[in-house]
Amino acid sequence: MEFAFTDEQCELAGVVRSFLTRHAGEQDVRKLMETELGFDPGVWRQLATDIGVQGLAIPERYGGAGAGFVELGVVLKEAGRALFVAPLFSTAVLAVHTLLLSGDEAACARYLPRIAAGDMVATLAVDEPFAGPDDGPVSDAAGSAPVGMAASRRGESWSLSGVKTRVIDGLLADLIIVAARTEAGLSLFTVDADTPGLLREPLTALDPTRKLARLSFDQVEARLLGEGAGRPVLDAVLDLAAVGLAAEQVGGAQRCLELSVEHAKERIQFGRPIGTFQSIKHLCADMLLEVERAEAAVDYTLWAAAERTDDFPVLASMTRALCSDTYASLAFSTIQVLGGVGFTWEHPAHLYLRRARSSALMLGTADEHRELMMQRLESPTRTLRCSAYDSAPAAP
Repeated sequence: MEFAFTDEQCELAGVVRSFLTRHAGEQDVRKLMETELGFDPGVWRQLATDIGVQGLAIPERYGGAGAGFVELGVVLKEAGRALFVAPLFSTAVLAVHTLLLSGDEAACARYLPRIAAGDMVATLAVDEPFAGPDDGPVSDAAGSAPVGMAASRRGESWSLSGVKTRVIDGLLADLIIVAARTEAGLSLFTVDADTPGLLREPLTALDPTRKLARLSFDQVEARLLGEGAGRPVLDAVLDLAAVGLAAEQVGGAQRCLELSVEHAKERIQFGRPIGTFQSIKHLCADMLLEVERAEAAVDYTLWAAAERTDDFPVLASMTRALCSDTYASLAFSTIQVLGGVGFTWEHPAHLYLRRARSSALMLGTADEHRELMMQRLESPTRTLRCSAYDSAPAAP
């Protein structure tokens, strides 16, 4: 069996890289990361109309391209390589797949065509603030407090009250999918951003290229998504998101390697390029091996995600842990190769280091995913990602 990208997938990678080179260069990244919203709406719509990135994984009946998760992974690699400052991960991975896996045809028909056209930004809100261990068990996989937000019925509609934190692109999203508890257990709801009672506040983060927000809900009207079977949907979405984030990390790690090799060739010390020194040469070779190992894992897991293989949940956690460690290692090694210039604000190395460190904490740390992988290997039918969510008491 041959696992290789098709000509079309390779061409997609080239087209996306060319687009990001023109519209998301280093100067664009630095400019946008200083803004509150953190993205250019014009470039976002152009990405949809020219390439159709936002609709890659959306079925054709909803205005998308009907492609698979492999194609989306190809795009995420390029986005991670360029540190693309846009709500791509939150919209095309988290929100789109939550809607699709919910099985709610009405919700899909309402939102997915707008997402595919680049007219809507969407995200998923799961994490909640917690004061400490007295708040209850912490999820092994998500690294967050249990879902305690309660949803109450209001005739034919629902009302949400509570707080969500560390919501990716929560400040600029037009649609927010919220995990909350009902009498039936964990459920998912959709909330329009302009709904009365919703307060959105930006959070200061280590990585300025990925915007996080705190969302406060005060009796906010919401629509139930699907039949309220939130746990299996959220389990599947978070596994896909873990692989999507791993693809981003591999793209960033590849760029770190490129920066290191370019500097090693150009930097002259003692009359010759520093790349000819054994220590730098061996360090770059080790970096190459780390990147190729992580890329091979991501490529295989993207295929497993597209094919929905039985071992995909195990592969998702394994790949996520590996890529978190690889990206952090490559980012630190890049600064080591660069020397003094790597510590300056003017060089992009620190941006990749910030992205590597912050991404390593999203959707579970490497250690948490290794623990999850081992538990899944011991009990393949057991899903642990949201076990703490289901056992948590509802908020008063």
